[in-house]
Amino acid sequence: MPVQCSRCAEQRAVLKRPKTSQSLCKDCFFWVFEEEVHHTIVSAGLFKAGETVAIGASGGKDSTVLAHVMKVLNERYQYGLHLILLSVDEGITGYRDDSLETVKRNQQQYDLPLKIVSYEELYGWTMDAIVKQVGMKNNCTFCGVFRRQALDRGAKLLNVDKICTGHNADDLAETVLMNVLRGDIARLRRCTAISTSSGGEGVLPRCKPLKYAYEKEIVLYAYFKKLDYFSTECIYSPNAYRGHARAFLKDLESVRPSAIMAVLHSGENLSVKESVKMPVQGTCSRCGYISSQNLCKACVLLEGLNRGLPRLGIGKHHRLHGKLLSQQPLTEAEERKLKAVDF
Repeated sequence: MPVQCSRCAEQRAVLKRPKTSQSLCKDCFFWVFEEEVHHTIVSAGLFKAGETVAIGASGGKDSTVLAHVMKVLNERYQYGLHLILLSVDEGITGYRDDSLETVKRNQQQYDLPLKIVSYEELYGWTMDAIVKQVGMKNNCTFCGVFRRQALDRGAKLLNVDKICTGHNADDLAETVLMNVLRGDIARLRRCTAISTSSGGEGVLPRCKPLKYAYEKEIVLYAYFKKLDYFSTECIYSPNAYRGHARAFLKDLESVRPSAIMAVLHSGENLSVKESVKMPVQGTCSRCGYISSQNLCKACVLLEGLNRGLPRLGIGKHHRLHGKLLSQQPLTEAEERKLKAVDF
């Protein structure tokens, strides 16, 4: 016997929400999903009328759904926002070039401006070239650092007020687990924040309108809406540390579906001892980007790549920052140590 929608009781249900176990028809699911995102935006005060907001667009399901829902809600509730799609081309042949074609189609479908910035134009390196030098083990460190800074640089070129990204509840729960497993107190304190303040001159605030949306429901929304998105995983990410946290979280979810939200809420409410010294944020003396060291992570990574010593950017080598700033050559012992690491 067909199951009726538990909300409208008129149409046949097409799905059972992973988040609430409600049986809903497509129209009711669309409405409930969008209204929950609207509630998140309003309750957290993420935007102000008149702001220009850059939507981080990768062509994947999360950013595609975010762009679609932001456009719908902006029109439905008259947020008064000027929305722009902002994409980063990391330079990954057979992956990012294909996904950017999806973003370009989204630009036409949603009638939103699009800006694409690339690692090559910003840093002089593509991820393909970086992987050739560092191998598959540590490449995600380079990509993550460069991508975050590239989004900020692209947003500044567009003169936007804020950046919003498609991070969902699953992503944040994974991050909580990763930071617990690594004992990363500093990031654990702020990783679940729905928005980040400027934190320093010239650093744009970021926000996550999909913070409380389950990944499964984002997929269902994209599927039933027939949204155009790119679903292939990055070819360089099989060894990423996040993958282990994701697999663990999926195992927990299969036993207890509420595990995702439980981990997320736990992360929000974890307290850190007052005696724990947090990094003091300043700016990089070379590029001006936010950093707790004299040189930001991106500049250290680039210095290592350009010197043929990619290990320089992996791990902690703060004692070498002074030499990097003054362009002093490394000693033979320092170079041997950096080159001896097996990638």
